[in-house]
Amino acid sequence: MSSPQDGVRAVAEDAPVFVISVAAELAGMHAQTLRQYDRLGLVSPGRTPGGGRRYSPRDVALLREVQRLSQEDGVNLAGIKRIIDLESQVEALQARVRELLDSLELADARRMAAEAAVPAGYRRDLVPQGRQSSALVVWRPRADR
Repeated sequence: MSSPQDGVRAVAEDAPVFVISVAAELAGMHAQTLRQYDRLGLVSPGRTPGGGRRYSPRDVALLREVQRLSQEDGVNLAGIKRIIDLESQVEALQARVRELLDSLELADARRMAAEAAVPAGYRRDLVPQGRQSSALVVWRPRADR
């Protein structure tokens, strides 16, 4: 394990740090192949202000996966693009589900806190609405009866 004194820093998985020649070498491909994959939208590296490509460790891993799908599984580039797009959608949906579950947990905690704050004498007047709803309604009889 290296220490900060060694001059080695951890690199974020999506930090665009590799020039195209280094990324090509790391992925075991020719730089021209990386350019073509960029044009096809298979792997979209970051760009410098001058327009140069900068690949992240995640991009290099994706390049290796593209190569594996192509060479070992015989998937054409259009199929690989579709697989990559679907995997991205799945990741985004999983992240959204996590967000919604966190939001639901927070709302449930707030509901329980609100229920606990109601004085005991009024709790019998609280009636849950619907089967799975957590909404509460306070019923008060009309004064004009």
